[in-house]
Amino acid sequence: MTAREYLEILHVAERLKDTPRHCTTTNGRTESVAEHSWRVSLMALLLRREFPDLDTDKVVSMCIVHDLGECFTGDIPTFVKTDSDRDVEDSLLEQWVKSLPEELSSDLSALYREMDAQETMEAKVYKALDKLEALIQHNESSLSTWSENEYELNRTYAFDTVAFSEWLTELRKAILEDTLDKIEQEGT
Repeated sequence: MTAREYLEILHVAERLKDTPRHCTTTNGRTESVAEHSWRVSLMALLLRREFPDLDTDKVVSMCIVHDLGECFTGDIPTFVKTDSDRDVEDSLLEQWVKSLPEELSSDLSALYREMDAQETMEAKVYKALDKLEALIQHNESSLSTWSENEYELNRTYAFDTVAFSEWLTELRKAILEDTLDKIEQEGT
């Protein structure tokens, strides 16, 4: 890859810094997709010792690239995202990945296939962390920023996604405790 190709890739990825997500931060500022991806990646890194047989570098890689398709479509909250929205995002991402230098294109394509298949432990952990980070972020933001359906989502979302792991199930339960405490303290 040339220096110019490298810069062009970074210029596309930079869009995620300005792509707003549905979530807000503790201080009420709209979170960017880049901020979400950063913290999901940090979550993966911090679990290195909890999952010693896991290829943590691969999980971190998955977390870093998982929302690159949103460079082209923006963020659509999971509870309103349609199959058509997913198809458009996947198609645009695939076109972009195919346009990258061959070795990088091949590596990213393989990573995305593994992520989509959800068969490896690495892919399952990445997917769980992606969902859990959103729940954690909601718990850190004011209830005034939650839409009506998020009260139920924060109580029920992602339990199925973490069921493969006792540790992640315990984390999900702790997040639920925080949700219930938040709702009780801030009122509904």
